[in-house]
Amino acid sequence: AQARAPEPEVPAVAAKELVVHEATPVTAPAAAAPAASTGFTADETRDAGNKESAVAAQTIRVNVDLLENLMTMVSELVLTRNQLLQILRSQKDSEFAAPLQRLNHVTSELQEGVMKTRMQPIGNAWAKLPRLVRDLAHELGKKIDLQMLGADTELDRQVLELIKDPLTHMVRNSADHGLETPVERLRAGKTETGRVTLNAYHEGGHIIIEITDDGRGLNIERIKQKAIQNGLASEAELAAMSDSQIQAFIMKPGFSTAQKVTSVSGRGVGMDVVKTNIEKIGGTIEMKSTYGRGSSFIIKIPLTLAIVSALIVECATERFAIPQISVVELVRAAADSEHTIERINGTPVLRLRNRLLPLVSLQRLLKLDGPAHDDTETFIVVTQVGTYTFGIIVDRVFDTEEIVVKPVAPILRHIEMFSGNTILGDGSVIMILDPNGIAAASSGELAVGDAAATETAVAHATRQDDKIALLLFRAGGVSPKAVPLSLVARLEDVDLSAVELSNGMPVVQYRGKLMPLVPIDSGWEMKREGRQPVLVFADGDRSMGLIVDEIVDIVEDRLQVELAADRPGMMGSAIIAGKATDLIDAGFFLTQAYKDWFGSSARDAYEEEKAHKVLLVDDSPFFRNLLTPLLTVAGYQVTTVESGDEALNLCEAGENFDVIVSDIEMPGMSGFELAQAIRKDTRWHTTPLVALSSHASPRDLDRGRQAGFTDYVAKFDRDALLFTLSQTLSETKGAA
Repeated sequence: AQARAPEPEVPAVAAKELVVHEATPVTAPAAAAPAASTGFTADETRDAGNKESAVAAQTIRVNVDLLENLMTMVSELVLTRNQLLQILRSQKDSEFAAPLQRLNHVTSELQEGVMKTRMQPIGNAWAKLPRLVRDLAHELGKKIDLQMLGADTELDRQVLELIKDPLTHMVRNSADHGLETPVERLRAGKTETGRVTLNAYHEGGHIIIEITDDGRGLNIERIKQKAIQNGLASEAELAAMSDSQIQAFIMKPGFSTAQKVTSVSGRGVGMDVVKTNIEKIGGTIEMKSTYGRGSSFIIKIPLTLAIVSALIVECATERFAIPQISVVELVRAAADSEHTIERINGTPVLRLRNRLLPLVSLQRLLKLDGPAHDDTETFIVVTQVGTYTFGIIVDRVFDTEEIVVKPVAPILRHIEMFSGNTILGDGSVIMILDPNGIAAASSGELAVGDAAATETAVAHATRQDDKIALLLFRAGGVSPKAVPLSLVARLEDVDLSAVELSNGMPVVQYRGKLMPLVPIDSGWEMKREGRQPVLVFADGDRSMGLIVDEIVDIVEDRLQVELAADRPGMMGSAIIAGKATDLIDAGFFLTQAYKDWFGSSARDAYEEEKAHKVLLVDDSPFFRNLLTPLLTVAGYQVTTVESGDEALNLCEAGENFDVIVSDIEMPGMSGFELAQAIRKDTRWHTTPLVALSSHASPRDLDRGRQAGFTDYVAKFDRDALLFTLSQTLSETKGAA
């Protein structure tokens, strides 16, 4: 009876609940079942659902077209802002100044915010690369390790879409052309697994992407053979090119060093397309490769293509915009400034910090009507494209502006010197110049820059065995003559009608002072009219003009004096550019103009041992390049550096020298400090030290000896330097 008593009660309660709360008996078990199966209570499950919905509420899906439309409206707002600011500049005390400045700030913040909505991590473009590399490794029988750094670096989605294909091809290229098979790598002393590294990072308003591999590198000889086979260059032209110029052939259409055409490579359409696509978005690609060690490709692209900062310039009354990402510096060239435009073989060049910079005339390049450039005063926009640096000659420079890039009209798209157009604050429409296109259009002029670019190596620490930039000219005969280019301050074309006589010597008024003119040919007769080429040598406030017949060329060659010369003014003969060339003693002619420029002009022959190694430390490129040929002819092997820090770096690198010659007055570490550092605790503590200084008083001599110098020579006395080196080395040899 007790067992059956509750049975009629249960259905009664259930029936009542179903009537009153019809849904309750059905939903309660359903809710209880998941809670029981997951191990969570109903409250905990409800809280988790609320959190998910809260996270979901923070993000929304927006159509890309809507973002593009928003960006277009912001671009128009930026243009209107620029127009209002242009009006404000012309009305200094306007009551609208404060609200317009506020509008300017708000517009900038809005622009920045909208730009962020377009940004995506570059890792999105790399997502398929690991699978690609894995398949390639299997197909090619190689072991490849792909490393991706900086995947969270953000850039504009439009740029991201445009670089996906170039990046994919370059990774394929590194895996196929670059990396060796495991057997080849072991034979070369490397690990079995080759490494391809992708690295992306921000740098000054643009993104740098590096694709590096530790493979075989570019084979220069194979590239040469292929270039000759494709008719891109002759053997003579290739012999005159640097390694970087030869490596650049892989960017040419139809060029491939692959032995056979496969599904991966060999069709010759890869690197050409990569270069074209990157340059389309205003980027550059730079290449570095060492045979046997690997290659590195550095891509530099703008963060966005919509709104960029640009420099506004004027040429022949027309204004243009140059993207600021490519501008290195601005230089004013004028007759009364330290920078003047010179001409070599009709090509304008600018000497900028001991280096010749090729110049491109924008007016001539674009064929603009108007008066020709006046070289008395002009402005030069120093621009860098990849590894090449050149100057664009313009008439005026205005200011930098945030410009909205509009696409070029179809009728102008074939002109590669323009990348777009924009509207300025005053409402005028101007073209945006493409530095890549200008560099390509003026490749003939840039070739001069390639030949002269090595001058930088002369102005910095160089080895005597390295090539040096030399200026070739003719004077007093048909045989060519040469002088280190770094000694020459300027090239001038003097009007002979302006030449006067002073103390029987021809002089010309030059930059407010009298400059003596010294002929190389003693039989030279001065004409009363016409123009005369002159090499200008300058040091401090003194200058001298060396009269020549013709300036031939600038070449890069090793300075190896073959035959010593008995004639005054000549240091000897050397083979330069394949011809026997006389190397002039610039110091001899300088003393013809100023007797006290170097002190005694006579030079006795001192017997020196031929194998002695000399380290010359001097911050002045003029004196380094003047003393290097002098010591070379005397039989020394000369290494030059421009600071005490660089000298100590050579010491740490294990270099040895028989004697060290150091200037005293140097920025940073002085000669005294260098001597003390060497004597303190280095491998060179027993090496003789000779001090060079323009001051040679007894007090200076005492201070030099206390610092650790073996001897002290006046900087202007070359005879004493040669004698001191001879004596010092003789004493060292005797002591040994």
